Amino acid sequence: MSPAAGTHPRAWLAVCGVLFSVAWGGNEFTPLLVLYRLEGLSAQSVNVLLAAYVVGIVPALLVGGPLSDRLGRRPLMLPAPLLGVVGSGLIAWGAHLHALLFAGRVFSGLALGLVMAVGTSWVKELSQPPVASAADAGSGARRAALSLTAGFGLGAVVAAALAQYGPLPTLLPYLVNIAVTVVLAVPALSAPETVARQADPGRLRDDLRIPAARHRRFLLVVLPMAPWVFAVAACAYAILPALVAHRVPGDEIGFSGLLCLVALSCGFVTQQLARSLDTPRSARAVVVALAVTVVGMSVAAWAAATLDLRVTVLAAAVLGCAYGLLMLSGLQEAQRIAGPDDLAGIIAVFYSISYLGFFVPTVFGALSGSVSYPVMLAGGAVLAALCLLVVVLGWSRHLPQGAGSPGGSHRGPDRVKISARP
Repeated sequence: MSPAAGTHPRAWLAVCGVLFSVAWGGNEFTPLLVLYRLEGLSAQSVNVLLAAYVVGIVPALLVGGPLSDRLGRRPLMLPAPLLGVVGSGLIAWGAHLHALLFAGRVFSGLALGLVMAVGTSWVKELSQPPVASAADAGSGARRAALSLTAGFGLGAVVAAALAQYGPLPTLLPYLVNIAVTVVLAVPALSAPETVARQADPGRLRDDLRIPAARHRRFLLVVLPMAPWVFAVAACAYAILPALVAHRVPGDEIGFSGLLCLVALSCGFVTQQLARSLDTPRSARAVVVALAVTVVGMSVAAWAAATLDLRVTVLAAAVLGCAYGLLMLSGLQEAQRIAGPDDLAGIIAVFYSISYLGFFVPTVFGALSGSVSYPVMLAGGAVLAALCLLVVVLGWSRHLPQGAGSPGGSHRGPDRVKISARP
């Protein structure tokens, strides 16, 4: 159903609200890592909890995306806010119980996985006008990326501020997220369906095979950059705050929140300014994103070596710019590769690979006994440079059908038809 046929042209806003609130819940834990360390958890336990929600994210992405392609977006998307509320509730209740913290992070991951795979696709389809144009290409990806980045950023900042300066530091931040999630979930109940339920869907295991993920363009351009999306984010607001916490005694949580704010604000602004970088005729946007990643990892190594607070803030800013560019360019490349029948599936694969980056703090923590953080971060810069080289070699190779046409218009997911089903 197109806007002209009855879909409100701003229907995508309701779905973006769910993306925002669930992302808030997914990232509010991050600046509180320092708090939980002060409460007695070991550094490695905290890093495991940081990555725990990947346990929920990946299956929700890989199963939720293909299921929504066969059952519709609404049945898979609307449970996400409820799962997010359960996750925040468990974390708030289990502040000193590792098992409850872990379970809460997994529920938060399940919620986030659904909104990232299903919600991103739903926003894209609701953003599509009756007749696609070059100006409209990528608008859905931008709206989804901006909603997620805003949720990640505001959730981290509010949680850090409440934990540092408010009462009940292990409880209040999560209660606020529960309230925000409930309020923003209500408008999404009336968001129109964009995918008709398949009458004869066949076997689910067949849907779990995503042919677009084997597209050579995906393998040469998207695969090398995807893990860096959240690797740079984890470096900015998980690794660096822990390294310099002793430099800000009494304000450890607040400074961690500041680094989150700097990183994700830079990511948000960069995503809005970067639309001119994207082109269906080359990997220009991904190349720029990886180049900024190399710089960001290098500055992070400098910050780890000097423990200078000013350099640390600079590193968070550059890594945040890299995160914003990587998220947006990766989504746009993946959506161009996908056909209308596996849009959610390819987005799920992209996000699943990108979330591997959240294991970086755990891996670095395990290696820190024998390798210093400056060396590991510098090694990350070298690895990012190698990934950049791979993408440059695939600059304009294996473009999706029609992607190289003048003006950037092409056949594929930017022409998704919206179902008339309510």
